[in-house]
Amino acid sequence: MPGSHPYPRTSRYHDAEIGVHRRADGTEVRYAKRRLLPRLDDEHAEAHVVSAGERPDHLAQRYFGDPGQWWRIADANPVLDPRELTEEAGRVIAVPDGFDHV
Repeated sequence: MPGSHPYPRTSRYHDAEIGVHRRADGTEVRYAKRRLLPRLDDEHAEAHVVSAGERPDHLAQRYFGDPGQWWRIADANPVLDPRELTEEAGRVIAVPDGFDHV
């Protein structure tokens, strides 16, 4: 639908620009364009020491009150797979500002 965004406000893709690819047969396919992440500095993040058994969704629940916001923590850390964030107890990871710490 023109004027509407296909992703909810809580999605990591909500602010992504939507592109349109036109196939040879004229069919249009909408897609989210690549997200470029700004560098996070220490002033806008809290350090968290990972405990055994924690998962990214657990941390998102703790810091943001929503386990679906795990992607915010993944975006703030240099990992390819979000499971890397918590696979090693004692690892220090960044949690971006905007949290309601519990």
